[in-house]
Amino acid sequence: MKSLFDTVSRSCAKVVTQSYSTSFASATKMLSSSIRQDIYNIYGFVRFADEIVDSFHEYNKPVLFERFEQDLENALADKISLNPILNAFQETYHKYDIDKAHVASFMKSMRLDLTKSDYLTDAEYKDYIYGSADVVGLMCLTVFVQGDKEKYDSLKENAMSLGSAFQKVNFLRDLKADFEGLSRTYFPNTNLAELDEASKQKIIADIEEDFAKGLEGINRLPIEAKFGVYTAFRYYKKLLTKLKRVPSKEIKNTRVRVPDYVKASLLARSYVKYRLNLI
Repeated sequence: MKSLFDTVSRSCAKVVTQSYSTSFASATKMLSSSIRQDIYNIYGFVRFADEIVDSFHEYNKPVLFERFEQDLENALADKISLNPILNAFQETYHKYDIDKAHVASFMKSMRLDLTKSDYLTDAEYKDYIYGSADVVGLMCLTVFVQGDKEKYDSLKENAMSLGSAFQKVNFLRDLKADFEGLSRTYFPNTNLAELDEASKQKIIADIEEDFAKGLEGINRLPIEAKFGVYTAFRYYKKLLTKLKRVPSKEIKNTRVRVPDYVKASLLARSYVKYRLNLI
């Protein structure tokens, strides 16, 4: 029975989320049960694509990516895949009529990670972030508004800004892994080998601008999504606060984390604000 396989597929997507990102999994748990599984399904898909290009160094990554991309196309066309992660994703894709262009843009940015290591212009940088982060935010937004096109259009720019903010925080936090481990530099016009305070502050100011626009959108999200997205927002804002305190010369040698007890505190305070209708 396919229904049993679909149940197994959804469980796999949830396990992937919980295994690869405890923070994102915690925030997702704060979403309404009516949309929670669909966010697990989206995360599982994007996580697997990202793992291929970032982690499987002992394998032929271009070949793996080609196979994954073809399996994705087949899953979306056939509405089934023997890859349980893609089977779960196609279910959400069809349920909410997710824009195929968003999926294509995401895969385009992931493919760039196989060959491109330097982003030298603002245009290249923005194009990569659009595909790797903004469209993920838009896929999630499609689920959050549950088919309300007018609501989607009114929140689209805010969702993209929030996706950009999350991705840029990840870039800043993972400078060492990206620069030394993967030989990648995402920030244009920035010498990461000798990152100075002015360059760091410019990056942070850009992220804070994205966060401000993202928060405007969170305030207008449907009730089913608001608390979960706000929880993720608070977590990433805390990461940025910690990154601000790290001297520019040291940031490449430090991977900032938010301890579990701080995450618990952020969750509690976020819940109080949510219940008091302060977000």
